[in-house]
Amino acid sequence: MPSFTYTAKDAAGASAEGSIDAPSRREALRRLQSRGLRPVKVEEVGAARREQSGPSAQEAAEQAPTAAERLPFLEAMADLVRSGMSAGESLRLLSLRLQKSRLRNLCGGIWGKLSEGQSLSAAMAAYPVVFDGQTINLIAAGEATGNIRDVLERLIAHFTEQAEFRRKLIAAMAYPLFICFIAIGVVIFFVLFLLPRLQTLLNSLGGKLPLSTKMLMWFAQVFVVVGPILCVAAVAAVIGIYQWRKTEAGKLASDALLLKTPLAGAFVMRVSVLNFCHTLAVLLENGITTAEALRLAEKTAPNRAMRAQMREATDRVLEGESLSRALARTGYFPRLLLDRVAVAEQTGNLAPGLRDIARSYRAELDRWLGTISQTISATVLIAAFSFVAFIAFAIVAAVFEVSSSFKF
Repeated sequence: MPSFTYTAKDAAGASAEGSIDAPSRREALRRLQSRGLRPVKVEEVGAARREQSGPSAQEAAEQAPTAAERLPFLEAMADLVRSGMSAGESLRLLSLRLQKSRLRNLCGGIWGKLSEGQSLSAAMAAYPVVFDGQTINLIAAGEATGNIRDVLERLIAHFTEQAEFRRKLIAAMAYPLFICFIAIGVVIFFVLFLLPRLQTLLNSLGGKLPLSTKMLMWFAQVFVVVGPILCVAAVAAVIGIYQWRKTEAGKLASDALLLKTPLAGAFVMRVSVLNFCHTLAVLLENGITTAEALRLAEKTAPNRAMRAQMREATDRVLEGESLSRALARTGYFPRLLLDRVAVAEQTGNLAPGLRDIARSYRAELDRWLGTISQTISATVLIAAFSFVAFIAFAIVAAVFEVSSSFKF
């Protein structure tokens, strides 16, 4: 705990000097006043030395908390709160005991703000990189109802499910990308290294080449010329799109175009629908008002075109329209999902209904991703094997054609 040296005057006006331990300068002042002393000067021991030899900008950036610390922070705090500690005492202990510097700095920073009189939600709001709006609002609701433990548990479950879904997504797409990479490597190896040597050999032997071999040679020549041009054009296109997306109009237009792209558009819509339903369920279960919950849930859509449509749906709900009808107008939500939302609204169980919908929709999305992954992998493998088989056929046909032209 920090130590402070002080100079103060008592009730009789006599000077007094000494030191006091306190979590913050404000707390040190309060403790001195409770002793009947009027502080004149209070300084933290070693503060000047730390200012002179403080961390560099690079070290400070490396120690700054990031979004990756959100779930470990919530889990560590929930473990202590579950054992009976208050939120403030849990944070004070974590700021002293944790080994990871970023997580320790995060806990220490929030504890410092709590010791200055701020609420937990306000202290967490000072770290917008770590905590998003829905987390702050849920913590505030937990503080208001005295149910911070349940809020922490639900937040942990929510972010754990999101992390698990991202892991499954990466695993589902890793294999197709690996197959594509290998297939492209095989094609480049044959075209740039094997075919030129084969062409030199066949030209030296003379003789007429079959059509398949001529086609292969032509493809190799075109690829050598056009390949670099396509690479430069692709790099220029990526840079152009990146610059275009820096403008608000470019972001909106490109996001709208992405939704119309086969597979990619379907994937973005399915993930956004899942995030919307799951986030809305978590917010409503923790006492957030419907209006605020809808405003926070619509922001989970990464695609700006979808977000704009969901914002309009939220406006219609606030004007009195049912949620299922408003969401149906966006055109992004499946009909069966909307029917389940309508039933949940009619029975007054919207939050549990949305959680069940999110759970079943996540399972459906996992199956869809698995199917797409297998389809892409099989397509790329068939294309690569077909190309390799064509190359082998062209080589063998050329060898037989050339050898048949020799007369013994």
